[in-house]
Amino acid sequence: MSEHDSDFFRTLTLVMVGLGVFFVIIIVAANWISAGTSDSSNDPRIQAHIEELIKPVGQVSTKLDATPAAASTASAGGAIDAKASYQQACFACHGTGAAGAPKVGDKTAWGPRIAQDKSTLYEHALKGFQGKSGMMPAKGGSQLSDDAVKAVVDYMVSQAK
Repeated sequence: MSEHDSDFFRTLTLVMVGLGVFFVIIIVAANWISAGTSDSSNDPRIQAHIEELIKPVGQVSTKLDATPAAASTASAGGAIDAKASYQQACFACHGTGAAGAPKVGDKTAWGPRIAQDKSTLYEHALKGFQGKSGMMPAKGGSQLSDDAVKAVVDYMVSQAK
């Protein structure tokens, strides 16, 4: 090995040792400085502030009978707002075509269904139906009353005519 290589390795070793000593000094100094601080995890004011910062912004309610549509139906003395019930319980599938559901207003998709009698449509909506292009869960998976489901079926049929 040449003298130039030896100088390089000696210098590199000194730099590495110097950095190691520097990091050890920094770690010791940080531990010495933080040793005098109190443990703030037991301070109730800090805990209350942390809880305030991490609390949920809102909550999701999956009970459809607690929705505004159901509340307005109950307060209206039994009058059913079919459009609001559709928006709350049926739009997810019949507004997007998910799970093979015919979209509201799609005359081509609704034509063969409308050609059946209304009692068949009501039965499929109330009890569920497994078709060739998808499936309809009973009451669309909602907790709507039978009358509300029938009103929504009438609403969707009226939009396809």
